[in-house]
Formats: sequence, structure tokens, C-alpha cells
Amino acid sequence: MSTINANTKISTLLKENPDALEAIISISSKFNKLRNPLLRKLMASRTSINMASKVGGCSVNDFFKKLEPLGFTIDKDAALEDSVEQKQVPLFVQNIHSADIVELDVRTLIESGKDPLNLIMNSVKQLQPGQILKLINSFEPVPLIILLEKQGLESYSETINDDLVYTYFHTNKATQFVEPDTDKASEGWDEMLLKYTDKMQTIDVRHMEMPLPMLTILDALDNLPDGEALYVVHKRIPVFLLPELADRKFDYRIKDVADGEVYLLIFKA
Repeated sequence: MSTINANTKISTLLKENPDALEAIISISSKFNKLRNPLLRKLMASRTSINMASKVGGCSVNDFFKKLEPLGFTIDKDAALEDSVEQKQVPLFVQNIHSADIVELDVRTLIESGKDPLNLIMNSVKQLQPGQILKLINSFEPVPLIILLEKQGLESYSETINDDLVYTYFHTNKATQFVEPDTDKASEGWDEMLLKYTDKMQTIDVRHMEMPLPMLTILDALDNLPDGEALYVVHKRIPVFLLPELADRKFDYRIKDVADGEVYLLIFKA
């Protein structure tokens, strides 16, 4: 079993010993979301013991007490290095000035069931070189981060507690967001649907909380057999997802049926 310290990622613990999952969950109820395989996949690779202890309202040593009986060797010297992760904070966050911050809180909008995408993108488009968008949310907006980093923006997420995450976006140049052509993607829907009639898998992500819809779709695509298509029932056109599909060499068709009901057919290009 490996030697661990405060900077060891949760994903490393789970890979070394699957029993570490229940041990970690027993430390704090705030870690219950790790039971969700997709959220676990997202969070575990990005979160160290040190970071998790802050989210869970516990100490690094609380983790060590639970993990040592599982066979992990504890690096006692590194256990006290609580500020080592500060080195990973990008310069634009370390040198942040309040006058350069554009703050946007989307929690109320999301809780009401509305999509904050247009509001976020309008804020991004209005950023001046050197300005920073501080997005206030209840989770790390991974799909948005992926999308905006591909547009040339830097990002950094800071977990304040289990229900509060600050994500900072920064650019040194004028931002020109290139939106996917969703109108073109609707062409040939019937033909492609007929082609994959007996060779498709279906998932419904309408009732999932963000960012689970995108993560669920990408996870399904990772396991999609060759020659098959993925039929997705969604409540909106997943603009964050489309550039990622192109990068992964997937093509798609979209059928916008009604407000709150959108179908996607995704297949290898």
C-alpha cells in the first residue's frame, strides 16, 4: 500500500483500496455525494485530502485515522503542510484586484430550474482584457470550464464549502465566443435516426442536476460500442457539450421538440 500525505488525491486512495470510499464517507455527511459514480469520477481526481478536509469541516488527521487501518502509510512530516497547494493557484488569482472582478451569482437561477448559460456567456463576452469573471455557484462548473478554456480563457475553482464554489475566468484579450451551429445540426435528423434505428442506446438526462447531464453523456459515449449511436433525451441544447463532442470525433444531430424537450443523436464522425 502506498504512502500518503495531505496532498494525496482522493482518486489515488480509491484506486489503491476501494474500501477507502466508505472510510471517507464515514468522516462527514458532506462526502455522501462520492457515492455517485460520475460525481466521484469528477471530484476525486481534482480533490486532495487537504482540500476535502476543508469541504468536510474536518481535519487532515481525521482522514489519516480512517485510512491507516486500511494499510496506508502516513507521511507524518507532510501531514502538517497545509499551504502546499497554494503553489497551484494561478498568478491571475494570486494577483487579483477587486476592481478587475465582475461577479455573477447564478445559484438562484439554477435553483429555479432556469439555464444560466446566456447570462454567463453575455458576461464573458463583455469581459475586457485583464478582467476576471467570478462565477458563484454551488458546484464546480466543469462543462463551462472545458468550453471556456477552449476559447482561450484561464480558470480556477475554489471550493468554499459543500454548497459554495467560486470559479474565476480570466483573459488578456478580447473574448469572442464561437457558438456551435445548432441549426445545421438539425439537418438530416430523420435519415440518421433511420440509419441507427436498431443500433442505438438511450439515456434520459432531463431530471439530472448540473453538471451530471454532460458527465453522464460523456460516460455513456466512453462505453458506446463501435457502430452504435447514443440517443439522448435532454431538456435543453447542451451547448457546453457540443465542442467536446467535436474534439472526441463524434458527430450529432439535434431535434428541438418543445420547451424543455430536446433530442440528440450522437455517433462517430
